[in-house]
Amino acid sequence: MMQLDQHLKRHRFPLSIISQTVWLYHRFNHSYRDIQEQLAFRGIILSHETVREWCLKFADHFKNVIKKRERKPSDKWHLDEMTVKINGEPFVLWRAVDEEGIELDVFLQKRRNKKAAIRFLSRLLRVHPCPRVIVTDKLKSYNKPIKHMCSKAKHLSHKRLNNRVENAHQPTRRKEKCLIKFKSPPGVQRLLSLMGKVRNIFAVDVSRYKKKAPDQRLAFAAAQAIWLEAALGLISI
Repeated sequence: MMQLDQHLKRHRFPLSIISQTVWLYHRFNHSYRDIQEQLAFRGIILSHETVREWCLKFADHFKNVIKKRERKPSDKWHLDEMTVKINGEPFVLWRAVDEEGIELDVFLQKRRNKKAAIRFLSRLLRVHPCPRVIVTDKLKSYNKPIKHMCSKAKHLSHKRLNNRVENAHQPTRRKEKCLIKFKSPPGVQRLLSLMGKVRNIFAVDVSRYKKKAPDQRLAFAAAQAIWLEAALGLISI
């Protein structure tokens, strides 16, 4: 913990404040100005632009560290897509989670067609082995890509089977409402990618509604250790 009091090169604030600021933005439904006010209450005076710059600069580093340390997903995937508006223009956000709610990937695209489905599946299969079962909605764009790219997987698309991933869309909607609107496609992809990884270790693994309090505290401590390890890695950047 002493190392978190160090200052990064060309940064006025210590590593502990930077890491907590990035965590607050991606873990909760806060805007940059909300976090600025929270830190001001603690006597830490900075601008919302500083919060934004830290989140843009360090998001990829935290995402990559968490991706290496999070637990392996199950062999049953749930795939779904949702429409988001970015500066008034509609985009399609593709999401994949496992049967326990661990987010595998999110991918922002312009279309909801076969080509987009192939691109999304290719991203998933570069990182994860082919699953045993794939559950989707009734979108026909999934049928041929899954048949050819995951030939051994069982494809299910019956009604109400995909509630797991549909529930996983809710944090995105809450964040969108908090920010009033999303501003740019690259920013949305960066934000939601890290949000999903943070939620994997701090929400899904902790399971506030399923585990007893001592188990929750142990799971939270494990998630915190992963985050602090990522924060210490910023020293070498």
